[in-house]
Amino acid sequence: MLNIILCGAPGSGKGTQSGFIVEHYGLQHLSTGDVLRAEIATGSELGKQIDTLISKGNLVPDDMMYGVIENYIANLPADCKGTIFDGYPRTVAQAESLTKLLKKYNMDAIMIDLLVDEQLLIQRLIERGKVSGRADDNLNTIRHRIAVYHQQTEPIAHYYLHHGNYYAVNGNHMMPDVFLQIKRIIDREK
Repeated sequence: MLNIILCGAPGSGKGTQSGFIVEHYGLQHLSTGDVLRAEIATGSELGKQIDTLISKGNLVPDDMMYGVIENYIANLPADCKGTIFDGYPRTVAQAESLTKLLKKYNMDAIMIDLLVDEQLLIQRLIERGKVSGRADDNLNTIRHRIAVYHQQTEPIAHYYLHHGNYYAVNGNHMMPDVFLQIKRIIDREK
């Protein structure tokens, strides 16, 4: 089973690349952003707590995320070829928890890190906000989200590098070209 942790700053193309990977390799796609937005849409108390955090550009606490991820892994179909973790883990503590959780199910994962220049990230997110209407795609929140990424998420690259399952991809190119880089990595790992 091929499990991929797709990492990168907001606007790096994780959702787009996940779509390409799912289509080409038939993997399951776990977008924590989609899962969290779905919870918000229910209007539940948990959804309200998550909405307050996300609307300010903050991360959802580890214990909330761990439960979501474990439930997902425990309910994977028997014929599952693997999973793309899009947007998780976002902290070293989450990376450590995910490693333990995957081992519990006799699984492992590789990390593919989409590296994109900060000015391009901001440009992409501003454009996405114009199209999607997402409240968190405004300049102040974007800058905060990128700062949170650098502070809390970027260090997980060192965690996976230390474990020998880290791959960097230049995400500054057009999306199909970025996918070709990712495809080479996946084809070596299969």
